[in-house]
Amino acid sequence: MSTQFRPTEDTQVCDVVAWALSDGTPLEIVGHGTKSGIGRTVNLSATLETGDLTGITYYEPSELALTARAGTPLADIEAKLAENQQQLAFEPPDLGPLFGAPAGQATIGGIVGCNLSGPRRVKAGAARDHFLGVNAVSGRGELFKSGGRVVKNVSGYDLCKVLAGSYGTLAVLTDVTLKVLPAPEKTRTVLAFGLDDAAAVRAMGEAARSTLEPSALAHMPKPVATGSDVSYVAQADASVTAIRVEGTEQSVLYRCERLRELLGALASVEELHGHNSATLWRGIGNVGPFVARPDRPVWRLSVPPSAASAIVNEIDGVCEADWYYDWAGGLIWLAVDPGTEDGGASIVRGALAHAGQGGHATLVRGDAELRARVPVFQPQSAPLAALSARLKAQFDPQGVLNPGRMVTEGR
Repeated sequence: MSTQFRPTEDTQVCDVVAWALSDGTPLEIVGHGTKSGIGRTVNLSATLETGDLTGITYYEPSELALTARAGTPLADIEAKLAENQQQLAFEPPDLGPLFGAPAGQATIGGIVGCNLSGPRRVKAGAARDHFLGVNAVSGRGELFKSGGRVVKNVSGYDLCKVLAGSYGTLAVLTDVTLKVLPAPEKTRTVLAFGLDDAAAVRAMGEAARSTLEPSALAHMPKPVATGSDVSYVAQADASVTAIRVEGTEQSVLYRCERLRELLGALASVEELHGHNSATLWRGIGNVGPFVARPDRPVWRLSVPPSAASAIVNEIDGVCEADWYYDWAGGLIWLAVDPGTEDGGASIVRGALAHAGQGGHATLVRGDAELRARVPVFQPQSAPLAALSARLKAQFDPQGVLNPGRMVTEGR
């Protein structure tokens, strides 16, 4: 029988970790469980759930900073920011539906703990770049604080950067402070139809390098575009390359016109305004195209854009797959046929190795047996693995926090 803890205060989190240390029982750390499917299967008998650590404890719009308890739903934070025409600029995705969970259940602690960023990452940076401060409990059962409420602070080591993307293996986040920014006055997306993958990546690269400052660039091959919630995209009967611009009205109108000229030389073009634009990018960021087939393993490939189409071509040559590109080709979302041997791990990582330009692949969705059998995260080099083990030993010497979530030994 499993043991579940739902603390409501930092001191209670300390007590739970202290119990785990004394009892020798490791803890699975979750918020609302919407991202429990990311990472290796842990199968622990005790769970520490942070879903009752809720509420925005500090928000000063003029200071562009917000502090919230780790279990606060992302939807609540975004609604509060919208009241003041502000946003989390890194555009955090809601991956709950990808794992069969209801939309709107993602917590801010889970977003930061997994370092999840959406399409605007190409312009605004990753979640960790907006992570200003934290209250957390280490695997030693000690409450600690790091950072503050301003971008420039000198309070010691920047532990926020270490904890972002640690998947609860180093500490239990209880409060997070994030930088917020003004929401754009106007948003539009220029669409180009019918480009093949290689041409689309080149076009996105040219747009990204231009002075037009796009805030998102993605390409959907025809099979993916057909499933879009936006009719202009779904009914195009062709691949769709999408480039978004944001800002003041006159600036957006000018840049859209320049983008139409740039892309119009290559393909027919269309333009999406407010609601449709928001719907399109929400689907792209939330991996909406792969929600409907939960049996398919889903991979997230971070690659140099120049190698993106060649990597996908190699994968497509040996297994059944669907894919689309985000971050101007730097991010590939790939869903493989459920019958593919080892969930496509050998094929995907082999293609990365053959490209010889670096990059890494993460198995984002797979059944428990698959995630226990193959490396979910890109295997680290020996020096980097040793450094990670030493870091784990400093934060969690007895390995009580999410052991095995990221690597076999839980270190």
